[in-house]
Amino acid sequence: MTLKSKKIAVVVPAYNEEKLVGKVFETMPKFVDLIYLVDDASSDNTVAEVKKLIKAEKTKRTHLIVFEKNSGVGAAIVRGYQEGIKDGMDVMAVMAGDAQMDPDNLEDIVMPVVLGEADYVKGNRLFTGEAWQIIPRYRYLGNAFLSLMTKISSGYWHLADSQTGYTAISKETAAAIPLEELFPRYGYPNHILAMLNVYNQRVRDVPIRPIYNIGEKSGIRLWREIPGLTILLTRNFLWRMLNKYVIRDFHPLVFFYFMALLLLGASVPLLVRMILRWIESGNVPPINALTFIFTAITGLQSLFFAMW
Repeated sequence: MTLKSKKIAVVVPAYNEEKLVGKVFETMPKFVDLIYLVDDASSDNTVAEVKKLIKAEKTKRTHLIVFEKNSGVGAAIVRGYQEGIKDGMDVMAVMAGDAQMDPDNLEDIVMPVVLGEADYVKGNRLFTGEAWQIIPRYRYLGNAFLSLMTKISSGYWHLADSQTGYTAISKETAAAIPLEELFPRYGYPNHILAMLNVYNQRVRDVPIRPIYNIGEKSGIRLWREIPGLTILLTRNFLWRMLNKYVIRDFHPLVFFYFMALLLLGASVPLLVRMILRWIESGNVPPINALTFIFTAITGLQSLFFAMW
């Protein structure tokens, strides 16, 4: 079974998923031509379990890749993409090894790429009204914050649920972007969106069903990751501005972002001085107040205009 005569591969990054990886293989749709299971140096029996599944598999469509050293989910996905390009796959999807991605959604994920309507497709668990009830609250709120930051960082304002790993990419797009430069760990989905924007790729969200509480154990501590991811997103934003709007094709929006940074930065010491003078004397110097109001309002106007 094929989809529009296109070769479909699925990259399955796995780390300590001996209990759930079997379910991923058992429910994998028949239209998938190749499966790249990339084990990220698991310390449990994931590799042995996968070898057992491969031995029992009649189609022999599963390729096992084992990392000697833990390198991160991003590095595992990149390795799967590289293998897919080498094997001539037309579309490469990603499904995690913890069975949290509904196989019934896979066709919805890959079809826009198969039909040439998008270069990269990602699932969005937040489309469904069930998301607030199903997704743990702290993860939902953390995801919402990171999604907002990723909109600014990547420039794809129409996307949400930035942290989902359920994606599909065309072989042309995977070959066009410098895969080896992508962030190797949890910030991978945020980084690749910024890179896709610089390379002018068409990215689309499709609704998917969130799956939780099936025995999975997440090693991610979201509140611990957010500070590092905020730094990564800021760096991605600056890199995108430089590469897309200065080096590749100059655009005046960089002036507005620069003015916003300058004016809002100047408003901070003005505000501090105004507060200190008020504490000391009970009065606010008029010129100080007027200057602060001017820099703050003009800075915000510049920022919002640049974002628009």
